[in-house]
Amino acid sequence: MNAYQEDIVLLVDDLPQSLGALVQELEADGYTVLVAHSGEAALQRLDLVTPDAILLDARMPGLSGFETCRRLKANAAWSHIPVSFMTGLSDTANIVEGFDAGGVDHVVKPVRAQEVLARLGTHVRNARAVRLAREALDVGGHGVLVVDARDRIAWHSPQARRWLGEFFLGTSVACADICVRWLAATDEDAGMGEVMWLPSVLPAGAAPPSRLASASLTPRETEVLSWSAKGKTNRDVSDILGMIPRTANKHLEHVFEKLGVETRAAAAALATREMG
Repeated sequence: MNAYQEDIVLLVDDLPQSLGALVQELEADGYTVLVAHSGEAALQRLDLVTPDAILLDARMPGLSGFETCRRLKANAAWSHIPVSFMTGLSDTANIVEGFDAGGVDHVVKPVRAQEVLARLGTHVRNARAVRLAREALDVGGHGVLVVDARDRIAWHSPQARRWLGEFFLGTSVACADICVRWLAATDEDAGMGEVMWLPSVLPAGAAPPSRLASASLTPRETEVLSWSAKGKTNRDVSDILGMIPRTANKHLEHVFEKLGVETRAAAAALATREMG
């Protein structure tokens, strides 16, 4: 039995009668099942109720399932809803199109009810956990940006959206993506997969904290970095500080990690700029 009796599933199919067995299994497991006969009808339903998950036929007359998914994902109020595509087509192109449209899963018709239930339960739980985490961030007023590998905003908290609108002259997602691409050009670590940014707003006239200060280096790590920035080799640093070379190497590895750099030259350049 489903733990959350109030969970609602929206089933979208131009021939819903063919899914009668699935509907029965969903209801028996504690879900409330709503049915829409088309993509257009599904979007109208969403204006009235927000389901916990959507099972969506990929190929329908009129508005296809793929386009229906794109439209609901473009709406912030619905974007968190997990969408699983149902289709008789199992070729790679259709599966990829479903994921590109924003779907989280793909099941092939004729659907196997027990398999769908197992997958659906996982997606609903994951979506609920993400939603609760995001609501906690919203309540706390935190500015959060999640950026994908193409430097596009995958998600942002309301506070981050307000700041983007205030400081970058617009609140549209398109404008925000332009801002992110501009910011990414100043961040050597951007574009290496999905990244979470935690922006903040400083009081007028306040200087931003230095990267070194934010890195929280230990006194020993600071010493190793300082000597390395002066052109000393690891062996030189170990002799100067009275440690074995392996220990100096380990300290420098920790420095790289904390500063978010990958090379000795990058760490030295940063230290020279901020430590003088």
